[in-house]
Amino acid sequence: MSPQTDFMSHRNDALRAARLRAGWRTMDAAAAALQAHGQQLLDDPHYTVSGRTWRRWEGRADDRRWPSEETAIVLHDALGRWPEDLGFPAPAGWIRPEAHQEDDVKRRAFVSVTAAALVPGPTAGQHVDPALIDYFQSQLEGHYRADMLLGPHDLIGTVSAQYQLIDKLIRSAKGETRRGLLRVGAAYAALVGWLYQDAGDLGAAAFWRGITQEIAARSRDPHLVGYSLVNLAQVRTDLGDGHGVIDLCEAALDDNRIFPKVQIMALQQQAHGASLTGDRTTVDRLIDTADGLLIRVDDDLPWGNACKRTPGYLEVQRATCYGRLGLGREADGLWRQVLAAVPSTARRDRGVYLARHAAAAAVSREPDHAVEIAREAATIAVETRSARMARELRALERAMRPWQDAPVGRDLAEVLAPVTEGS
Repeated sequence: MSPQTDFMSHRNDALRAARLRAGWRTMDAAAAALQAHGQQLLDDPHYTVSGRTWRRWEGRADDRRWPSEETAIVLHDALGRWPEDLGFPAPAGWIRPEAHQEDDVKRRAFVSVTAAALVPGPTAGQHVDPALIDYFQSQLEGHYRADMLLGPHDLIGTVSAQYQLIDKLIRSAKGETRRGLLRVGAAYAALVGWLYQDAGDLGAAAFWRGITQEIAARSRDPHLVGYSLVNLAQVRTDLGDGHGVIDLCEAALDDNRIFPKVQIMALQQQAHGASLTGDRTTVDRLIDTADGLLIRVDDDLPWGNACKRTPGYLEVQRATCYGRLGLGREADGLWRQVLAAVPSTARRDRGVYLARHAAAAAVSREPDHAVEIAREAATIAVETRSARMARELRALERAMRPWQDAPVGRDLAEVLAPVTEGS
């Protein structure tokens, strides 16, 4: 391999693309422009960036030193990206400066989140009519439909407030009424956890998944206990912890009393765990096993009905797992089938599927097709403010990096700008 070829194979394409988008045609021009920008931003006439430094940044990874915090701020202000998004390997302990400013806001938001679940007692006793169980159960289906149409942000306050009321009633209820309210309370807590997960707040999501497990255990309902474990596994999937996903799903499946619906949920989530560990054979085996159970789903429980409500539910999971495994062509074919059956009412889900389909097209080396698919996904992402969808579109950006300097790459940047600017 020639020195020039070696440099090309190790160059920092992310920083180079950002430089060219800024109109800095050469590395020396980029260094001069960044230096001028930094001197003005920091009000420091001695701030310098040399052409040699910039060439090292765009060169081999082992020669690429992490910039100082002030240079990280200047890069972000000039290019709109932090160093880790510009090809620099982040050192241990690095926290974006903006995160320091957001800590207090996040802490206050988390306190607000937990308030609904941790109302101190005891509360004044009251008569609790058993009919309230049916009332809260009937509300659930409406919340599920609204979630598909609106996304998470507009529902979190409503659903968590209802959970707070249920928790208050549980403290006064007795016997089977109390047991019934515990069951419906677990379903509400699970929904709040999902809404926070979709909104991108995994800390709040994990908290509410824990509340779900607590209430499920108190209800003594094995189906809800299994459901709560799958809920926890969903958070582990978003954290990229494949073995954690598998552990939780196996724990749920250890109880042979659980309904087929809960078994299906655990099997498909375990398939996601297997995909995170690179095991395609197990992915297919688990999803095929779940598919064989679909005909046996006949319970009337108001929660966990995605396998009945979502067209092509298990093929959605398979396609997602294939995309995670880098099986672009296989995933592309499945997404075409799935999207043909998605109803217009499932707008948020459609946006997520489109983003994953676009990434599969990119992996299949069909960049023009990927951008075409991404247009609709980006529109839905802006409308619903779904962090899950934005995360899928960032994965598409990574899959499209081989074309980032080509016209199709610039088209994608334009398509995704409304999403990335708001995320």
